[in-house]
Amino acid sequence: MSIPIEDVARTCICLHTRMAARAVTRAYNAALKGTGLEVTQMTLLAALSSGDAPSIAVLADRLAFERTTLLRNLKALVAKGLVEPARGEGRAVRHVLTEEGRRVLATFLPRWHDIQARIEAGLGDRSWPETRRGLRAVRNAAAALSS
Repeated sequence: MSIPIEDVARTCICLHTRMAARAVTRAYNAALKGTGLEVTQMTLLAALSSGDAPSIAVLADRLAFERTTLLRNLKALVAKGLVEPARGEGRAVRHVLTEEGRRVLATFLPRWHDIQARIEAGLGDRSWPETRRGLRAVRNAAAALSS
């Protein structure tokens, strides 16, 4: 079966999801300009603020991070004084927000609400919950193939 090369660029799931991810990342990072952090680190702070990730492995799984990427981001947040390691269950290490981390996260939330609302409005007739379900389906289908 022969597929014309232009069909790959037009229909490739990987290409189009990565293009969307890069555009969304740029928009959120622009909203965070001046904070010294990028959206990956801010979403990590938000995830840690719930306090319910008992280990790095669980956190990596929940956020679909490669473990090395998560560790690199945690190390940067520790260096900035925004998170600190704490004892988890058994030998596990978990990370918690410092007071400064909670302060920084609080300054992020209004910016997050603004960019979130602007992107949702840009979706027009498509609702964010519908889009999120579609993205979850793509993620699950791809994860099933790489397991």
